[in-house]
Amino acid sequence: MDTKLTLKMDKYVIDRAKIYAASQKRSLSRMIESYLKTIIEKENLQADNDIMISPFVKSMQTGVKLPADYDYKKEIGAYLAEKHK
Repeated sequence: MDTKLTLKMDKYVIDRAKIYAASQKRSLSRMIESYLKTIIEKENLQADNDIMISPFVKSMQTGVKLPADYDYKKEIGAYLAEKHK
């Protein structure tokens, strides 16, 4: 459901935003709505401590589970030390 909202902004900002919106073939209202949705979704993700992972990245999963305290730098060092003995 759409509801009307009145905003006060600098006239220059409004004029430039209208020009930009027209060049994108979108209404200024839809652009502002999209921006606000982005902020809200980003805040919700941070609050949930979730990270959005693209389907492509998900498809690259190997099924290997590493412990939370895994120190990859230490493991690389140990591997290289053993390799160059």
